Parts: sequence; C-alpha cells; structure tokens
Amino acid sequence: MIRSLGLALPLALMLAAPALAGPKRGNADLKRFCTGDATTFCGDVDPDSDKMDACFAAHRQELSDNCRRAIDAYQAGGGK
Repeated sequence: MIRSLGLALPLALMLAAPALAGPKRGNADLKRFCTGDATTFCGDVDPDSDKMDACFAAHRQELSDNCRRAIDAYQAGGGK
C-alpha cells in the first residue's frame, strides 16, 4: 500500500502541474472569444507577451465583436 501510494503521488503531481500553471495572462472569456482572432491576426505572437496587446491594438477594428467585448470587459475588470 505504501509503495503504491509512493508511486501514485509523484505521478499525480506531474500530471496536475501543467493544469495548475495555467495561462500567465488573460481569462477564460478572452481565450474563448479571441483565440480565432489571435490566430488570424497575431499567429506569430506569444499570447502571454505584451506584444499580443500591441497586436490586438493594431488590429482592433478587424477583431470580432465578441473578442472586442471580451477585451473591454477584461480591461474594465482591471485585467482579471
């Protein structure tokens, strides 16, 4: 029992680590509504970098309505 627990715990921690890390920036609504726009207009930009903000600003008028609304809500909430 102790041996199997000793193997299961490290394995569970390794599998959970990426999920716990999560994205460094943004929120679920940004991911949901802006992923397509990010791929279309900013596909070569790291989504966790400040360059993504600049890319979205440069393409603001071209972004989908839902993405623009998600950005506005995110910024109104203080970036949370």
